[in-house]
Amino acid sequence: MTPTDMPETQATDVAPLAITLGDIDALAWDKQRGLLPAIVQDATTHRVLMLGYMDRAALAITLDSGQVTFFSRSRGTLWRKGEQSGNTLQLVAIDTDCDADTLLVRAVPAGPTCHLGRTSCFAQAAGSMLADLDRLVATREAVRPAGSYTTRLFDGGVRRIAQKVGEEGVETALAGVVQDDAALLGEAADLTYHLLVLLRARGLGLADVERVLREREGAPCASES
Repeated sequence: MTPTDMPETQATDVAPLAITLGDIDALAWDKQRGLLPAIVQDATTHRVLMLGYMDRAALAITLDSGQVTFFSRSRGTLWRKGEQSGNTLQLVAIDTDCDADTLLVRAVPAGPTCHLGRTSCFAQAAGSMLADLDRLVATREAVRPAGSYTTRLFDGGVRRIAQKVGEEGVETALAGVVQDDAALLGEAADLTYHLLVLLRARGLGLADVERVLREREGAPCASES
């Protein structure tokens, strides 16, 4: 069983800021009359959230405060994302493209980014479903809403969750041998969900698994060492 409602904001572990205050003057401000397009990406799910514009002041404030701030071309003023709605963007990192004339802003959103109430201003923007689920599991662990299956798992403790992972693992293995593709995929989804719950019960998450995989990337196999 997996929850279906949308996740809330959750912190994430990514690389430190690629651009610092000392790098601002090196960017290609003259190409677009002192403005740079800033593509905002969810640092956890990698979903593109919105496009805004920054001038030197907006970028400096963003780097200094950690709250993503833009320059409004229509009003001619600075504006902090979420200053009225509360749906802010907490800065994680900023990078630039190869021409230094476009910014990639990785951030953690506090609520929907789009003024229409959508997660992204781009309705069909793709993201990581696993990261969405991991964020939701983390929220369930923190809030423990009554009636939630995930809450019952957390209340049962690590041993009970580990038992469920074992059960789902056996069912997945059996499905791989004697059942059709749909059954295998269903069991694999159940196993993945319960594994995320087990990780969270131990204070870990999907980002920790991804970090281990990155560390292993390019490392020799045991048989080669």
